Amino acid sequence: MDVGLWTPDQSVCTTPLLGASATLRRLTGSLEQALAAFGPPDIIHDNGIWLSHNHRVSRLAAGLQVPRMVSTRGMLEPWAMRHKHFKKRLAWHLYQRSDLRRAQSLHATAAHEAENLARFGLGVPVCVIANGVDIPELRPEPGARPDTGSRTALFLGRIYPVKGLRMLIEAWDAVRPRGWRLRIAGPDEAGHRAEIEAAVASAGLGNVVSFDGPLDDEAKRAAFYACELLVLPSHSESFGIVVAEALAHGVPALTTSATPWAALPDRGCGWCVAPSPSAIAQGLAEATAREPAALRMMGAKGRAWMAAEFGWDAVANQFIAAYTQLVAAGRPAR
Repeated sequence: MDVGLWTPDQSVCTTPLLGASATLRRLTGSLEQALAAFGPPDIIHDNGIWLSHNHRVSRLAAGLQVPRMVSTRGMLEPWAMRHKHFKKRLAWHLYQRSDLRRAQSLHATAAHEAENLARFGLGVPVCVIANGVDIPELRPEPGARPDTGSRTALFLGRIYPVKGLRMLIEAWDAVRPRGWRLRIAGPDEAGHRAEIEAAVASAGLGNVVSFDGPLDDEAKRAAFYACELLVLPSHSESFGIVVAEALAHGVPALTTSATPWAALPDRGCGWCVAPSPSAIAQGLAEATAREPAALRMMGAKGRAWMAAEFGWDAVANQFIAAYTQLVAAGRPAR
């Protein structure tokens, strides 16, 4: 497959996520210039909605009669739709609904996201393909890791209201697991970190809760290897890639039923609880009561699951099959 990648901020030229050996073509300039440089595409895959460039992609694909797949990336989930509701409602009626109806396929990363998309009655097929995840080297044995004198639970992600950190702090305050600390790592958005820091101070948890800011790839890998439990207390997630990443590193996870990870308990690699402080507290109490060896065993089960079903080869083949089907259906009408 000949793949071109364009980003409206031109970051495709500098992102560390693409190695120098990547065979895709990095497209720059305006969207129109990028398409002209690439040549007539067989399919256009647009990631995200709402923004002006997404609207331009819709119009260009329709004008060129090129099949278009849209990954909604959780942006139509109930919590996301309630956030900035009036602005989104206006955009929905002005252009977003019609843009999505003109797509030939919508992509969801989990079954519950596909179910939520179906409720909009757009009349567009939805394919479900999970996000892929790298499978790193085996997690070092305990003796190979530094002994900090305490056990660590990790939150890794954006510090933003949807992530449920207020619930997590309230739950941690209720449980106060002996010998454990909570590490919060990730970028601040909309000044939410200050609110969470205030909640930590108010609960008197400053000695066991730390804030580390954004982590690069090496620091993130080290954070996974140094912790015994990942906690993602979100109000809404279309996928929750950090859960997959933690499991791939051999770390069990505690998350909420507002994420698509209900299978964690059945797979023996974590907990999935209601998105409430009391339910998260109960999950924390159970998880932090486990011996280190028991959590490592759970993490090993999670790693095996990720390797079998979420590796990049399997995900890429699913996308290729979806693209091939759309191209075989022929050019859409203008």
